[in-house]
Amino acid sequence: MIELPQVNPVPANRKPDWLRVKLPIGESYSKVRKLVDEYNLHTICQSGNCPNMGECWGEGTATFMILGNVCTRSCTFCAVATGRPQEYDEDEPRRVAEAIRLMQVKHAVITSVNRDELKDKGAEIWYQTVRAVKETTPATTIETLIPDVKANWDALIRMIEGGQEVVSHNMETVARLYRYVRPQAKYERSLEQIKRTKEFGKRNKSGIMLGLGETKEEVFQAMDDLVANGLDVLTLGQYLQPTKMHHEVIEWIHPDTFAMYKEEGLKRGLAYVESGALVRSSYHAERHI
Repeated sequence: MIELPQVNPVPANRKPDWLRVKLPIGESYSKVRKLVDEYNLHTICQSGNCPNMGECWGEGTATFMILGNVCTRSCTFCAVATGRPQEYDEDEPRRVAEAIRLMQVKHAVITSVNRDELKDKGAEIWYQTVRAVKETTPATTIETLIPDVKANWDALIRMIEGGQEVVSHNMETVARLYRYVRPQAKYERSLEQIKRTKEFGKRNKSGIMLGLGETKEEVFQAMDDLVANGLDVLTLGQYLQPTKMHHEVIEWIHPDTFAMYKEEGLKRGLAYVESGALVRSSYHAERHI
């Protein structure tokens, strides 16, 4: 069993005021929910308990999660179910593309669970989904938030050659905390994936959660590492504990600190930094093209 860092966590009942969000309501929210249910689609909005679901769905946007809703990884921060996934649905690319057309999405974000048991890590379904969206709604721009391919660089190329405008791969945390937060991932391997994505010619992006026990110096080092590997866009947000079985919140990061991180990231050479308590990978993604 993995031992978490020995740091005194902040009690869950002391969540600060700046983390309050509106309940999801409204006609646009209801329309998106109906389409997601009708086309039997998965969204990271639901599976990941995203605090921005009401805002994003209210604006008619959603982040689609392909290749099922069961992940082969057991990251200690993530609310997505871990287990042995079923066979993937080969009709999923068509259904995702059709839902995006009906939602009249101008900028689509697509992500997936890890499918480590597949030889190609799900790369072909990734490619077919991007192509289906581009053929169905050519004007729609796409960001793909892709998983760790475990150094299967042929799979990486297949995932990112479909025509998407932005390719994202989240670091999630600083190097020291990987064995606690992402036990089946490797910090250097994720950096290499970001570097290869840039070398392929894609605008690339990554995200880091704060409040897991990292220090400011470690965040700065992660920024420097990402810049050195060609990153364009970085998102920084507050980690929120999905259940009592997940990694505890070690610190609530103040909005002023998020503002400082944004300034530091830009100083270090990042082209764009989205930094705030409620920021998630796909939050305001249309700005990152």
